[in-house]
Amino acid sequence: MNLTTTIYLTRHGETEWNVQQRMQGHQDSPLTALGVKQAEWLSRGLLREPIDVIYTSPSRRTQRTAEIIRGEREIPVYPAEAFMEIGMGPWEGRNTAELREAYAEPYRNFWEDPGKFEVEGGETFAQVQARALEKLQEILLAHEGQSVLIVTHTVVIKLLMAYWEQRNLLQLWDLPYIYPTCLCQIEFAGGTPRILLHGDTSHYEESEAGMEG
Repeated sequence: MNLTTTIYLTRHGETEWNVQQRMQGHQDSPLTALGVKQAEWLSRGLLREPIDVIYTSPSRRTQRTAEIIRGEREIPVYPAEAFMEIGMGPWEGRNTAELREAYAEPYRNFWEDPGKFEVEGGETFAQVQARALEKLQEILLAHEGQSVLIVTHTVVIKLLMAYWEQRNLLQLWDLPYIYPTCLCQIEFAGGTPRILLHGDTSHYEESEAGMEG
């Protein structure tokens, strides 16, 4: 008999650099007041779901989001470097308008042709997808029949969902948009993924809150 394993994927809450439109990558910035609320909304939204374990990117913004989602529940939380955001080298901490001008071709590739994206000191999308999928397979083996929450970042979520949907990198940024603390839910039975939620924000308690990205 195949046991069903449930994977929940979410992005961290809104951060200060999100508001300032700065690339974060491996660098970090604190959650905004809205970002904290977004994590609280998801915490309440998942309260009746039997989550057995939480894995989180070691970035502080994801760890803080995971802490808020867990709340008073006694759920173990494990950091996993494989779920860090894409490393963007010299782009990190700089705003998008500045990058669009200084790195015109790589910036265009990032959004329009991710398979060609490359910046010195950073990672490729393929490298991020490979590390995230490898860790995900470990988790599926270690937690068969359980429910696992992974708190991570936009690019990681996009790459995992694209893999399960068999979409190529040219379609990576197709909708749905990955809003702060939006929820993806995937069930695995016999190794086959079944997507139940993708970018869901039905737990948001304020209309359009954080919908600017």
